[in-house]
This record gives sequence, C-alpha cells and structure tokens, in this order.
Amino acid sequence: MVVLWDLKSPDTGKMIVKVPASVYGMSYNKERDILVVGQNFSGIHLVDVNTKKEIGSLVLTTKAIFDIQTTSEAIFVATGEGEVFKIDWDLQILASKKLSVESARSIAVSAERKEMAVGFSDHHIRIFDTESLQLKKEFKAHEISVFSVRYHPQLPVLMSASRDARFKLWDLDNDYQMVEEVVGHMYAINHIEFGESGKYFVTCSMDKSIKVWDATEFKLLKVIDKARHAGHATSVNKLLWMNYRNWLVSCSDDRTISVWEVLSEH
Repeated sequence: MVVLWDLKSPDTGKMIVKVPASVYGMSYNKERDILVVGQNFSGIHLVDVNTKKEIGSLVLTTKAIFDIQTTSEAIFVATGEGEVFKIDWDLQILASKKLSVESARSIAVSAERKEMAVGFSDHHIRIFDTESLQLKKEFKAHEISVFSVRYHPQLPVLMSASRDARFKLWDLDNDYQMVEEVVGHMYAINHIEFGESGKYFVTCSMDKSIKVWDATEFKLLKVIDKARHAGHATSVNKLLWMNYRNWLVSCSDDRTISVWEVLSEH
C-alpha cells in the first residue's frame, strides 16, 4: 500500500493506491503532481495523488525496483537486475543500460551537470549522461554494496554510503577522486539525506540509529537512537528531511514512521 499522511494530523493516513507486491521505491514529481511507484517483480505505476487513481503503468523487470528519481522530463529507475531505465511521462522507454548482473540500488541526478550517479551491489558507482544514458565513468567505490548516493547541494562532491558502514566523498572536479572516507555507523548505512539549507545531512543505518552531520566539515553532531531519544527498535531504512517545520521523517523495519524536529538547522 501507498499511504498519504497529513503532518498536521499525523495519526491520520489515507491509502492512495494498493499494488500487488512490495514497494521499495517511490518518487513524487511536484511539477506534474504525479507519484511514481515501483512495484517489486513488475514495473512502475503513475498515480494521481488528488484523485487516488492510477493513470498508467509499465512492466520493466522481474526483480525488485530499488530506486526511482524524476525530473520534469523523465523518470529514472534502478532495478534488481542491474538495469537502469530512462522513461518519459508517456511511459515510453527512452534508453536503458545494463552494466552489471547485480542490483542497481540508488540513483542521484545532477541537473546542473546533466548526469546521474548510480550505486550498485557490485561495489561500483557508475556515472551516466542523463540525456542519452551513455556511461561516462565507473569506479569501485566500496568493498560491498553501495546503498545510497547523493550529490552535495553546495559542494562539488558526490557522497556514497555502503553496506560496509562507511560513507565516502568523491570530488566532481577531479574525475571523482575520493577525498574523504568516514566510518559512520556500526552496520550498513541505508540512506543519506540533506537538509534544505545544505548545511547538514543525515544518515540512517541497520544499527538502528540516525546520525546528523555537518555538511562542510563532515563531523558528527547528533545521534538519534532508542536509548537516548526513544528511536527505532530495528534497522532504519529511509529518511526524508522536509521543509515543513524542518521535520525529519524516518522509517524502519519496526514498521513505524517517526518524525523528528531538528532544531540545530535554524
């Protein structure tokens, strides 16, 4: 199920759509007011959030869909078959690339550079041209799966996080050379998310914690966990840092969604 939550009344959820299999990836495109939902073992669904109606679907894969990112022109999809797709809003496949037999796990799109980074379970990051999906560069980034990639909103840096519990910084102006490596958690880092100002970012992990970091010096500022803040009881899988009241939303294998107010951002 895909559920819409009202932050002014957070106990109230409304089901938007129900699909036959698990949902690992979604992307809401504000310009088109359309939600793209990835259904495991099949494809993507386009949903009108206001009418709660499916307006289109496209079969892409027999494996999981791990990430979806959208622009006003296109939908980018990463699949468990190691394939990356570029699709237009009429659900026509514009391009696809399969460069690994292992999963494509995370997508980051840089509109300014007209490229996107994709993290794979084969330990590599691959950089694609967003117009053609031509491969621009590939490099081994971690010793095991790359679970999250994000372009820094203020610095010429790509960040990656891995099952190896580390996050790394890659210099965009120096052919993606690594400039820093940080052991961020005890276990796998599942996701990286930036605050609106770009001054801070957060990571979440299989070690049940969320960590807040300075995005200039990459120093740890805060640990949010069960012992100190009544945090999650199991792996924290995804984060969303919202403009609304500077709230940070986290979701976990414990089947809960938590909302945190991050005061240090002000």
